[in-house]
Amino acid sequence: MIEIKTPSLADAPAISALLDALGYPGTEAFIKRRIAQLLAHPDESLLVAVDSGEVIGVISLHFIPQLALNGDIYRISYLCVSERARGRGVGALLEEHAESLARQRGCDRIELHCHERRTDAHRFYHRQQYLESPKYLYKSLDDAN
Repeated sequence: MIEIKTPSLADAPAISALLDALGYPGTEAFIKRRIAQLLAHPDESLLVAVDSGEVIGVISLHFIPQLALNGDIYRISYLCVSERARGRGVGALLEEHAESLARQRGCDRIELHCHERRTDAHRFYHRQQYLESPKYLYKSLDDAN
């Protein structure tokens, strides 16, 4: 049976491996610090899906109060399910927990950014009833870019 829970620092290697599979290699050096930071922050949620003691999915969420809107936003920053666990409803279970947390916090929507190259993820989000917003802009603060 799959359990959704708050991770511990002991889950860091598994979370790092999931992020690597998502296209974010090299998190091993700082992942414990990031997990601790997210777990300590009142406007952050970090959840893992665990099956028989093994972390098979992760979702990171951010609560964003809105100045001009009645409801607030819950943003998914990372959602990944291990390749061997895909197709078993793990992503939907994690997203369902995110939606429940968003409603508890008074949010009126969940949003996310999903790069155009992630077509499998797009199909998943469409099945979860997410709508597209056609423009995403960002400014890099890294001097190397």
